[in-house]
Amino acid sequence: MALLEVRNLTKVFLRGESLFGGGATGEVRAVDDVSLEIEAGETLGVVGESGSGKSTLGRLILRLIDPTAGGIRFDGRDVLGLSAKEMRQLRRDMQIIFQDPFGSLDPRIRVADTLEEPLIIHEKMTASARRLRVQELLRIVGLDESALRRYPHEFSGGQRQRLVIARALALRPRFIVADEPVSALDVSVGAQIVNLLAKLQREFHLSYLFISHSMPVVRYLATRIAVMHRGKIVECGDTPQITEQPQHPYTRSLLAATPEITM
Repeated sequence: MALLEVRNLTKVFLRGESLFGGGATGEVRAVDDVSLEIEAGETLGVVGESGSGKSTLGRLILRLIDPTAGGIRFDGRDVLGLSAKEMRQLRRDMQIIFQDPFGSLDPRIRVADTLEEPLIIHEKMTASARRLRVQELLRIVGLDESALRRYPHEFSGGQRQRLVIARALALRPRFIVADEPVSALDVSVGAQIVNLLAKLQREFHLSYLFISHSMPVVRYLATRIAVMHRGKIVECGDTPQITEQPQHPYTRSLLAATPEITM
């Protein structure tokens, strides 16, 4: 049984209201009848241009927004049928890394408190045990203890994304949605973050839904690739199949338009 199963997932947004409060002018099917599976320890890369529905799909899977139709099962549990309390418990296993490391951290809070917050909410730990766990998280993502006393604005973009990853790992999740985690970084720093994510996956047997507009990045990290276009998955398969023998014209256009990146 797959760790994550998504069946016929659909999200319809209303296309805005009139200036004087009239009805909606139409609908946008941001995610349109999407089905996919992710095995434990696997990375499924979801690739497509901006507006294709990739980020909406990630948020639906984590129930940050609710779908219009469809089903989601995680480790055999019906995610959409969970109560608010049960969903809070499931958050331990399902985390997200957002695109923007500058907007993902509260600028008013020191790093130590940022990393300790999920442990206070979800774990029954002594203060000393929490401090040890926070120090361990920094070590895991390649930062030293001097970071604990500092604020987010004192770090570079790559360092901030490492802090975001550390926070996502705090509760030892099994599944992470990585939503364009390197698109706000320059190429060399982004390559370091992708290599870190690959290392963490091997070390902690993580499963990723890795969202990106960059086919080379997805090719490097993903076991399988799903190509999204206008809310639909138009092609899905093993990474060599998708990158070397693409069947859909949109997949071929993505491959032709994206330069190679060395990791």
